Amino acid sequence: MISLEDFKKIDIRIANVLEVNEHPSADKLLILKIDTGQRQKQIVAGIKNFYKKEELIGKQIVIVDNLQPVILRGEISEGMLLAAQDEEGISVLVPDKPIRKGASVK
Repeated sequence: MISLEDFKKIDIRIANVLEVNEHPSADKLLILKIDTGQRQKQIVAGIKNFYKKEELIGKQIVIVDNLQPVILRGEISEGMLLAAQDEEGISVLVPDKPIRKGASVK
């Protein structure tokens, strides 16, 4: 269990996917260039087996925006795409209607 105060530290926002590329050294990873409304950044996501690049470009997604950047298989990831997973696969979380990029998720 985490406290409400800990949860409030997580900055969850809406971002627009601008570009998607295959990871050069990982079979399951995609590299997404996103726009958070404040800046463009890159995230690495393990969704290649569930989404085609064309399905993601232009999509609004939900991200954790204040995650410390990490290097994943040689590529920088500056946030985390949020998705649900079950025995059928992965489903990227998206807003149910268009909303301003950078909007805060509460």
